[in-house]
Amino acid sequence: MKRIIAVANQKGGVGKTTTTVNLGAALAERGARVLLIDFDPQSSLSLSLGVEVLKLDRSIYDALMEEPPEISIDTITRPTTVANLFLAPSSIELARAEPELMGEMSREYFLKNAIQRCAREYDFVLIDCSPSLGILTTNALAAADQVLVPVQADYLAFRGADLLIRTTVEKVRRRLNPNLELLGVLVTMFNSRTTHAREVLEEIRATYGEKVFHTIIKQSTRVKEAPVAGEPLLSYDPRNPLSIAYRELAEEIEAYAEATSHP
Repeated sequence: MKRIIAVANQKGGVGKTTTTVNLGAALAERGARVLLIDFDPQSSLSLSLGVEVLKLDRSIYDALMEEPPEISIDTITRPTTVANLFLAPSSIELARAEPELMGEMSREYFLKNAIQRCAREYDFVLIDCSPSLGILTTNALAAADQVLVPVQADYLAFRGADLLIRTTVEKVRRRLNPNLELLGVLVTMFNSRTTHAREVLEEIRATYGEKVFHTIIKQSTRVKEAPVAGEPLLSYDPRNPLSIAYRELAEEIEAYAEATSHP
């Protein structure tokens, strides 16, 4: 069964795109067919996978807004350098969707409808959300089965993520998507040498308990080199500790998926 996971946090710079691309690559390595949807006008996910976004003829904007839907997610999807890993790219054009959607009926469900029209079979769909709480992020949460929240081991970042989970996610669940659940909180950019980071990690664990992934993503400068090469860190530097960590995260998520799947 397809699992749709929104990777969301209204704060930028907490590792959403890094998590989306490397978790996707790790799941693909394990044999799953994975679709990555770049749902951010900044197009960081597309750029990280070597897409020349200024030269795109079609993007997720077209699959979202085309009426009638002659352009679908299927028609814009492209393979990546990793087997079983596919990308629905974005461009700055997606920024047009925010004001255009505001005048539409059922505007929160445009992405959900686009994903439902996708004929290709995927085991996981990962949506890289924009760092905001606007209509694009609402669309992603309305379309998703689960939300994964990357949280930097920093007090202000933690409080911002807590606000997202307790207000936005809960509001979407009540009003738009009653099946939405918190998949988990992923601690990112962790520096074990600082007391502050260790204290924030303990507060995150105390707040969310079993919803905090066992896997912790530590700080690394190496992770910034992989996007320059246009590929995930897992293929760029397979033995890097972060590559190993994202494989462990994929294992956690697959185990949860298997435990909660219905026959």
